Amino acid sequence: MTDTWRHLPAPARPIAATATAAVAAVAAKDTTALDDAVAALAGLDPAQSGLVLGTAVRLLLEDGHPDGLTADDVRAALTSCVRSWPGQADPQVLLWLLAGALGVLDEDGTPPPKPDALARNAALLLADLLAGRPLAPWWTATLAEIERAQLND
Repeated sequence: MTDTWRHLPAPARPIAATATAAVAAVAAKDTTALDDAVAALAGLDPAQSGLVLGTAVRLLLEDGHPDGLTADDVRAALTSCVRSWPGQADPQVLLWLLAGALGVLDEDGTPPPKPDALARNAALLLADLLAGRPLAPWWTATLAEIERAQLND
């Protein structure tokens, strides 16, 4: 972990570090680095990493659609990610991630995808939504949003 994450709360630092490494590996098309980052990310607390990654995805979606997000926009995000990372992106896992990030996941007793599948597809989705922008500023926005939501609940 680098000093870059010292400004983040302690529980968020490993999530930010490993997710950033995973997104960088996706962008560099470095499958070995991606596999290593996915393994590390999948080993973190699923509730904490899910909250942080899901909030980052939601903020990126909202940023790309400031006038509101439609079902077509969500479908376009899913399609873009699958097309950008053929053979790597799993549409079912991506749909699960998108639904969870948007708070519309219908957990009908079906078990969630495996942690490594969630981590890999979250990295692919974040890389696609970022479209070349740096991820670091989004961590600050994500954690501010989580803090705001927790204070208002």
